[in-house]
Amino acid sequence: MKQSFTGNFTQQEPIPEAGIEAALRVMRAGRLHRYNVAEGEVGETALLEQEFAAFTGAAYALAVASGGYAIGCAMRAMGVRPGDPVLTNAFTLAPVPGAIAAVSAHPVFVEVTESLTIDLDHLAQRISETGAKVLLLSHMRGHICDMGKLMAICDAGGVSVVEDCAHTMGGTWKGVPSGRHGRVAAYSTQTYKHMNSGEGGFLTSDDPDLMARAVILSGSYMLYDRHRAAPPREAFEKVKYVTPNVSGRMDNLRAAILRPQLADLPAQVTRWNALYRTVEEGLRNTPGLKVIERPAEEGIVGSSIQFLLPEFGADRIAHVQKGCAARGVELKWFGGAEPVGFTSRYDSWRYAETQSLPQTDRILAGLMDMRLPLTFSLDDARLIAGIIADEVRGAQ
Repeated sequence: MKQSFTGNFTQQEPIPEAGIEAALRVMRAGRLHRYNVAEGEVGETALLEQEFAAFTGAAYALAVASGGYAIGCAMRAMGVRPGDPVLTNAFTLAPVPGAIAAVSAHPVFVEVTESLTIDLDHLAQRISETGAKVLLLSHMRGHICDMGKLMAICDAGGVSVVEDCAHTMGGTWKGVPSGRHGRVAAYSTQTYKHMNSGEGGFLTSDDPDLMARAVILSGSYMLYDRHRAAPPREAFEKVKYVTPNVSGRMDNLRAAILRPQLADLPAQVTRWNALYRTVEEGLRNTPGLKVIERPAEEGIVGSSIQFLLPEFGADRIAHVQKGCAARGVELKWFGGAEPVGFTSRYDSWRYAETQSLPQTDRILAGLMDMRLPLTFSLDDARLIAGIIADEVRGAQ
């Protein structure tokens, strides 16, 4: 009899007790709004920003309502205008081009490689063709490209980089934290990310003028002196009258939930990576299945895993998906013609100009994706890998 898995792919760990206790204190005080603090009190959101800046090594940090808001706020603060071309990976999730469209700019997609990172040769070509001055780099599903080469290309082309680190909080490239290469970085604390506040996000940067604009954009109501990880007052004086309020603040309740999670994040990364490597090894050498090899320079956070079925057509992939689902394993497919949950493709985003990306089409056609929540054990990971390998072999 075939083994099945009985776990839940959407079940997260509980909020740490320290976070629950901190949230109760905030609720009992009634001061949920980040600027509604007593005389001399420092709010949870201000403390979280200070701690997140220290964690990433950034000069400044801003906590906001969501990762998508963080990206949009970053582009507004950078001065992206309606009609501007903004480069981004063709392999990403809908909130990334959505953030570009939200500032009335035009998404320009760049091909993806079989390592699931942005194609650097195509990036250089796109910069030359379009004259784009902004790259919204999505570290999609935690895969980090050669950041030295990418920054050299962008610097040579006068392109500012926004790093979308929704999937790489806690990750590194050559020991440098994800988000520390570009001009500004955006992070997410949505439930399925590396810290869980339901919704939420961060911006980080070393640019004082950009971050002063971002703080005002987020809805600071000239209360920016209550921030602990913001630029000095003189940076705000230059921009406070010409920067609109596009409110998207984080509140003290979510910040209280997140602070203990931030302290625990390095240990959580170790646990995720143990799950990832266990599944990876269980899938390796399966006929018809290609593991995504991770470069030694990349410090991963293995909260999800991807693999390719490069020789399988749609019918065989559907067979694998159905067989795994019947045995309790949820696989997502990025090659489907119609959006299903989060697995939409660049040609599903029809508010963007139609673009031809044959290399990306070929790769997405066989790309499978699976979450690895920390509610799984290593034994679970071994069982899941075995089920997938068995179903792939059965579809040969």
